Amino acid sequence: MQIDETDRALLALLEENARLPVSALARRMGLARTTVQARLERLESTGAIQGYSVRLNERLRLPLRATVLVSIEPRSGPAVLARLKTLAEVRRVHTTSGRFDLIVIVEAASTEALDEVLDRIGDAKGVKSSESLIHLSTKLRRGS
Repeated sequence: MQIDETDRALLALLEENARLPVSALARRMGLARTTVQARLERLESTGAIQGYSVRLNERLRLPLRATVLVSIEPRSGPAVLARLKTLAEVRRVHTTSGRFDLIVIVEAASTEALDEVLDRIGDAKGVKSSESLIHLSTKLRRGS
């Protein structure tokens, strides 16, 4: 899949606001509407754009969010991931390099619920250690 600078500019505009009409995208990019439409269709058909989503107002999200840095025992990744998938409060899991193996994003309705899910993550078979960072406020947000 080839993506040029024009595609990148189009994707950046869509990350800001995926609801912009094609005519507005074209106007902001200084391109013909048909050119932008063709690029969108190509980006969708090649999988560069995999869908459009809603970004909720912060007040509608669960009130507590945390990033959990997880170290796992060798060869236990699939079992740990399977366990994390069963926890409704787990929103995203990323693999990483360095001291920790996984970054787990968690959302919970209360401190008690957050404490419980953090315990469940730490107690999962194959988890060697974890460190939790509770999100306090968002100072900058780009894209989703």
